[in-house]
Amino acid sequence: MDQAKPLPGYLVQRYQGWKATGYAENKAWYRRLASDGQHPRAMVISCCDSRVHVTSIFGADQGEFFIHRNIANLVPPYEPDGDHHGTSAAVEYAVTVLKVAHLIVLGHSSCGGVQGCIDMCKGHAPELEQKHSFVGRWMDILKPKYDLVSSEKDPGVQAQQLEKHAVLASLENLMTFPFIQLSVDEGLLTLHGLWTDIGEGGLEYFNTEKQLFLPV
Repeated sequence: MDQAKPLPGYLVQRYQGWKATGYAENKAWYRRLASDGQHPRAMVISCCDSRVHVTSIFGADQGEFFIHRNIANLVPPYEPDGDHHGTSAAVEYAVTVLKVAHLIVLGHSSCGGVQGCIDMCKGHAPELEQKHSFVGRWMDILKPKYDLVSSEKDPGVQAQQLEKHAVLASLENLMTFPFIQLSVDEGLLTLHGLWTDIGEGGLEYFNTEKQLFLPV
């Protein structure tokens, strides 16, 4: 492998700063994490978007959350077909090995993946329709939900609606996993749907009784 290069200087400086302060001041805690293993109480499935900072939103320390990130925080349905399934593997590990008590799907405003799905559904993104588009094929998970928002005329409102449907689609697909269904039925696992407004710092949760997202 000849293509790998040294880290950019600014990242080296940031690491050295962390090692001299954050790590040095909490060395015993880091060593305990290393020796005792991880015991997170919750798994969070969030978007890859660099603006969504899960640990900051909840003020979490290392070891608290088992975090998986992908485009548009989507979970595919249960498909044990022998192919590569990174998200499904992360979910399986969190639930069956780590025994997390909570599984959180966190969507967000201004999601590029969701907007890509909208553009694809409107015929404005032919590049995503190509079979070789990983993003396009991933957005196929969400495409069925577009019909629920297709009549909305305001582009911003439509995007926000589909962002929230992305959370619900993931929750629905999670329940197709037999080990999740079993854990939920036995009261060992609870599912949670959240949506955060990046610009306003807002956080909403899906209320099953009212079937809508409400402020936390």
